[in-house]
Amino acid sequence: MPEEASLPPAKRFRPGSCPPERRVVMLLTAGGGGGGGGAGGSRRQTPPLAQPSAGPYREALELQRRNLPIFRARGQLLAQLRNLDSAVLIGSPFFSRHPGVPYRSGGDRSNEQDLPRHSASSLSRGPKDSGLEVLAVQRVSKTQAWQRTGRAGREDSGICYRLYTEDEFDKFEKMTVPEIQRCNLASVILQLLAMKVPNVLTFDFMSKPSPDHIQAAIAQLDLLGALEHKDDQLTLTPIGRKMAAFPLEPKFAKTILLSSKFHCTEEILTIVSLLSVDSVLYNPPARRDEVQSVRKKFISSEGDHITLLNIYRTFKNIGGNKDWCKENFVNSKNMLLVAEVRAQLREICLKMSMPIMSSRGDMESVRRCLAHSLFMSTAELQPDGTYATTDTHQPVAIHPSSVLFHCKPACVVYTALLYTNKCYMRDLCVVDAEWLYEAAPDYFRRKLRTARN
Repeated sequence: MPEEASLPPAKRFRPGSCPPERRVVMLLTAGGGGGGGGAGGSRRQTPPLAQPSAGPYREALELQRRNLPIFRARGQLLAQLRNLDSAVLIGSPFFSRHPGVPYRSGGDRSNEQDLPRHSASSLSRGPKDSGLEVLAVQRVSKTQAWQRTGRAGREDSGICYRLYTEDEFDKFEKMTVPEIQRCNLASVILQLLAMKVPNVLTFDFMSKPSPDHIQAAIAQLDLLGALEHKDDQLTLTPIGRKMAAFPLEPKFAKTILLSSKFHCTEEILTIVSLLSVDSVLYNPPARRDEVQSVRKKFISSEGDHITLLNIYRTFKNIGGNKDWCKENFVNSKNMLLVAEVRAQLREICLKMSMPIMSSRGDMESVRRCLAHSLFMSTAELQPDGTYATTDTHQPVAIHPSSVLFHCKPACVVYTALLYTNKCYMRDLCVVDAEWLYEAAPDYFRRKLRTARN
């Protein structure tokens, strides 16, 4: 660290490939007092970090160099940053509070470097209002940019460096769109109905979502069998009330509730828990070949869900050994969190008197269960070799991180869509079109291209 190979390929640029105006620095002063960072300022010069000469700091700096190798190569890192065009944050308020780490230049000024940032947000609208729910990369708003400026003055007045032009800053949206206006509202509507709110359509939200988003959430819950209409009012069905008891997205709650029908509750609890935390896998770019070689023993041709299930089972069988996690590029902390989440979900199932059964190696039952609950997130192989979603026929592609990336299954269900230069499906499972018809015959009657024999 840092090596050029360790940076994401999409965020590396060759020298000179970025327009000159994209590398202009805009200085924004944060906090009270303290003037700017120009040549005429009165900032006191301090010895550079690479040449510690102040007596009290020498021992601390040497310790810092051993524990934080980033400072041993800060010159190379800064050279790479000049060619970057996306989010990289140098330093943290943590370092300015860390004993013996003089993370301030000019004596009493803290500094923070801020490059053009993007935020990933769960949107209820995909590209070109396709109706897809995707994880999209968005520019930050002016409000977010100024909030980040405040971090430079958290302990004292400071300066925030932004590596984009003021003209580009002026093009940012003034305010960030509230999350409730851009996310899937199915969980919100489900909880409101569980609290017996009389009319969710007229509920007084602080930042009211659009009627279309509310109606889309109601339609989704209706397809999952969670709603019924009584006296012109929406109420929860018995299965809807059970879904509301799980601290999960409705589709995952339905997956767990259906698992007893397919005799695979143990496996589904594990899969849902794995999908409920940050990724349990890490992939160092510089060791890509080694990662692929190590992961081969876990890979299942049936998809990512079964592959993750294999990894978790092995993790439990070896007692959560940290050395094993390191050798197999598995995040041990996230795996322990998965175990905690799974225990909580299992406890909820026991309180509902659900039978906890295992498929005992029958992965088809697990895939059937996923097909019956995730049927609204499906894609079908097209004659030209590409994929399209079965509801809106939006072109999608298998994400390179998927174990199915080099495969062409006829039909898949996915957990999420990630939109960058195209829409990518993540966390895929191979399913049969027949299973989808069984799950929601009316929904798929005219949407699947595969004919039912």
